Amino acid sequence: MPDAPQHPTPPIALFPTALAPVPAPVTPVRVVVADDNPVVRAGLTALLSGRAGITVVAEAADGREAYEAASRHRPDVVLLDVRMPGVDGLSALPYLVPIAPVLMLTYSGEPETVQEALRGGADGYLVHGEFTADQLASAVRDTVQGRTHLTPTAAGALLTHLRDDLRDANAHDNPQVSSPAQRIPLKGLSQLQPSVGQSSSDRSRFQLSAREAEIMDLIASGMTNQQIAAACFISEKTVKNHINRIFAKLHSTSRSEAAAKWLGTAPSSGRGVG
Repeated sequence: MPDAPQHPTPPIALFPTALAPVPAPVTPVRVVVADDNPVVRAGLTALLSGRAGITVVAEAADGREAYEAASRHRPDVVLLDVRMPGVDGLSALPYLVPIAPVLMLTYSGEPETVQEALRGGADGYLVHGEFTADQLASAVRDTVQGRTHLTPTAAGALLTHLRDDLRDANAHDNPQVSSPAQRIPLKGLSQLQPSVGQSSSDRSRFQLSAREAEIMDLIASGMTNQQIAAACFISEKTVKNHINRIFAKLHSTSRSEAAAKWLGTAPSSGRGVG
């Protein structure tokens, strides 16, 4: 009997040992947009709905409608204006925060308003005209992940508030200190602290660019790289690059050393903490 025909062994590729995993569907970030201006609402809805991974589930014209929409839809993020007729954003904020993270999105950049919103539990504060469409979409996604975004006006207001609080604390701890320029922080440079001692003309000798000076202020206030990146709408890698250049210009090897020179509290500045 003739031998049975021999079939060539199929390539191993025809018999995969495991199937490639099927990527899980991405759940879109669900957003409620609250603004009393119908044009602004429509624009934000169109802008965000056109972004991958984001969907607007409801719009609201005031704080009451925002609360009702959030209660009904349970969104991932609420974009909330400050000034609205009826129930305004700040009044609605305490009722919205337990439901979803709130990102203030407004034309109101007054320091007192920013501070009240952040004290009330807002997860970020964006002032119109200080961000791009891409940055807004990133801020919405980041808010869900617990990352805070502040546009420059809001970041400045926060720093002013922190500096004022620390000046008051220093004055309380050191009642004999009468001049603000003498109120050197007692808790070390790693703490949030006011920028005292150095005038803008003193600082000009460091030859920092405007962006580097802004970042140095944030470093001196105690912010981490992640917080600085969020405040300035840049990546942490870009923050690190700026810091490397800042350290070179300030001839410093650490954040505390750079902050001491920037604030005028380094011994070489003649304003020691004595």
